[in-house]
This record gives sequence, structure tokens and C-alpha cells, in this order.
Amino acid sequence: MRKLFSSLILLTMVFISATAQDIYQYQVKNDMGEQVSLSDFRGKVLLIVNTATRCGFTPQYKELEALYEKYRTEGLEILDFPCNQFGEQAPGTIQEIHTFCTANFDIQFPQFDKIDVNGTNESPLYTYLKSKKGFGGFDLTDKTGKLLDDMFRKQDANYDKTPSIKWNFTKFLVSRDGRVVKRYEPTDKIAQIEADVQVELNPVVSTIMARRSVRQYLDKPVEHEKLEMVVRCGINAPSGMNQQPWVVRVVEDAALINQVTEVYKKANPEQVNRDPGFKNMFRNAPNLICVCTPTGGRGALDAGMLGENMMLAAQSMGLGTCCLGGPVRFLNSNAGAKFFLDRLDIPEGYQLNYILAIGYPDEQPEAKPRDASKVKFIK
Repeated sequence: MRKLFSSLILLTMVFISATAQDIYQYQVKNDMGEQVSLSDFRGKVLLIVNTATRCGFTPQYKELEALYEKYRTEGLEILDFPCNQFGEQAPGTIQEIHTFCTANFDIQFPQFDKIDVNGTNESPLYTYLKSKKGFGGFDLTDKTGKLLDDMFRKQDANYDKTPSIKWNFTKFLVSRDGRVVKRYEPTDKIAQIEADVQVELNPVVSTIMARRSVRQYLDKPVEHEKLEMVVRCGINAPSGMNQQPWVVRVVEDAALINQVTEVYKKANPEQVNRDPGFKNMFRNAPNLICVCTPTGGRGALDAGMLGENMMLAAQSMGLGTCCLGGPVRFLNSNAGAKFFLDRLDIPEGYQLNYILAIGYPDEQPEAKPRDASKVKFIK
């Protein structure tokens, strides 16, 4: 058992966030004109910024260097790309720019060759970054942010509808597994960027913050070893008096999923017809994790913690999940679906509580707003 567990841990490390590696395909030139692959920075938290040496925001170099010195040993890398497209405020060669930055701000983070970030000759890296995170708007409570917004609005009333880089010192935060997490405009405060960097540097916190409910999946089953690891993480959740009042059933049988889906389609033809991408009644997920608890409601809290452990473990392994209640109600109420429950072999005295759809995600949902006002600290 110990050998199996060690093998599962190794598999988790190998497969971690395997679907989020696109940024590592790009190459850029360093300040010596040499090609550098971004795959060299795999496993690092990246802050990618287009800079200029004669801009009103140029003093941000000092803030960026302070951020770099504080977190570089924890895995932060700041990648600096000088760009002369905004007011021609990055003149000179990359060597001259580097000399200026080291002399005036003593920067230690790597600088790369000058690039375009917009237009015909824009760097493919920036084409990718903009496709992931569009323009988020200037901070209008900031005097400079309001000034920039007014300036661009006069030139184009809809300037904010395009993802183009608007000005110097726009920044992109990239997670350890290659996800473009956030985009910051030059008026955004360094304190907020630092708070987000701290999240991404902590693998547990970054996994929690990255997890979303996924409702579109690739037509690809999850490897048995991964499912086994996800469930192992689940059953190691806290449990009152260690009673572990749950029963877990993992469905890997695609034929079973399809068979019960046919029953669902006959009972819900209008709903199925409204969804042109409908494949099965479980959000098209290729695998299911069914969680059962004692009838009468006992064990619901423990089962909730079990499910959260499994969803976070899945997220860390590049998998998507969605907690489903609708299919549970259908399975428990439709006599034609009884064969599915029979296959689950649910013990007497237990009932199906919820189902986790699990699979390789075919979407990357944005985070929905959270109401921080609901939290109060009693001191």
C-alpha cells in the first residue's frame, strides 16, 4: 500500500496542471539577442511587464525590483520587455536601456530585447497574453488613470473594448503551471499585485483560488490512477470522531453513463434539445464520483469536506469538477434509473447525496465575484 501511495504521488507531480502549459511554447530574445524559451521558467510565478525608460511610470522599476528581491527566493520571476510603442518612451538599444535601469534602479530581474506588444509585428507572446486577459480598465480613482481614460476616450470612445496593451508598465501575472491569472494596468497599485503574487507562490492557496466549476469536458476519460488519488485525498478529509460517514463510488463505465443518460433524455426531451452540445446528463463529464451518506441527514457536513478535498485535489492535477445535485434528484425519483443506483451498490441505510462530475476541462471559467463584506473579524 505504501508503494502504491508513493507511485500515486509521483503521478500527481507528473500530471499536475498538464492542460495549462501553452505559455511555455513561446521563445523570446534576451538582452544579448539569444533565444530563450519560456519553458525555462516552468514552475515559477511570472510577472511579465512591458516597460519604458522615459515614462511617467518609469519609477515603477523601483517597486518591481523591491518585489523581486522580496520574493525571488520563493519562486517569483519578473520578465521585463522594453517597448517603444507608447510615446516613443523607450528609445535606444536594449544595452542602453539595461545600463540605464541598472544605474538608476539597480534591477536584478531579467530584461529581454525590445519588442512590439501591439500591431503587425507584435510579439506572439503578447498575442497570447492578450487573448487570455483583456483590458480591465484604468483605475479611475487614480488621477493618472482618469487622465489616461480621458485621453484614450477622446481618440476612440470604445477603446476599452479591445484587448490591446494601452500603455507602458502593463503587467501579466502567470501561475506556476502556466495559467495567465491576472492583468494589471499601469495605474494598478503594487500592493494589490504583491497580494496576488503571494497567493500564487503558495501552491495550496493558488489551487483554492484557481478552482472553478467546470461544465464542459474533453471527450477523454480520466486515468484510473488519478481518480484513485483524488478519492484518497477525499477520504483523508476531517470527520467527526473519525466516523467517516460516507460511501464513495467512482464510475468509470462509459456505457453505464450512456445508458442512464438515455433514460434522462426520454424524460427531459425539451431540455436536451435546447443544448446542442449535450452528450450525457452529468455535464458531459467522462467520469463520476458519487458520494452517499446515511439516510436522515447524518454525515452531510463530513461529506462536504470530503467533496472539497476531492475537488481541490482534482484541480491540482489539471482536472475539472462540478458538484451536481440535479442528476441526483432525477436518479432518486425516476424508476427507470434504478439500474444505475443498483450498480453503485449503495449499502442499506445510505442514500446518494451528491455527484462530482470530473474530467479534463474544455473551458476555463472566470471567477465569479465574492462578497467580502460577509466576513467580519472580531478582535
